[in-house]
Amino acid sequence: MVSTLEKKDPALALGSKIRALRQRLKRTLDDTASAAGISKPFLSQVERGLASPSITSLAGIAHALGVKVQYFVDTPSEERSVCRGDQLKFFGFADSANLFARMTNLSGGRQLEAILVKMPPGQKRSEVTTHAGEEFLYVIAGEVSLTLEGKTFVLHAGDSAHYESTVPHSWANTARAESTVVWVGTPRLF
Repeated sequence: MVSTLEKKDPALALGSKIRALRQRLKRTLDDTASAAGISKPFLSQVERGLASPSITSLAGIAHALGVKVQYFVDTPSEERSVCRGDQLKFFGFADSANLFARMTNLSGGRQLEAILVKMPPGQKRSEVTTHAGEEFLYVIAGEVSLTLEGKTFVLHAGDSAHYESTVPHSWANTARAESTVVWVGTPRLF
């Protein structure tokens, strides 16, 4: 939670964000400062809002903590962080009967994408695909047949699957009604 004082003082807000991430990662001031190429006293001052790092120092801190500089300077906004259900826009592709709606915003180099997929009844099995990354499926309604490396699993509402995308995979709606799933994975086109 951001305090009123942090809202008024950008240096304090930045320092608090750095300290919170460093502590969450269980890194010491000494280790972080050393990896960032800055002194421990300077990092301590930055975390307390008593000093402002240069762009170079901030880039070093970000690198030391395994994030991009944008992590510290971008402020979450509803447009980038929140997806409203009443604003979902479904789209389709000419070669698929499925409907898709993005549940995530891909701006800012995000590593994950979430798609809501509506699959009509009796849908044919999707093409067997492979690609880099991981996938996670969660069945909201209906029944989905997931095939991984030739082995088929029938997933019902409430079931989920998590697998490497490099494994040959495909899915189909095996229910007599529309099936709805949430797909989460590395950004790609269906």
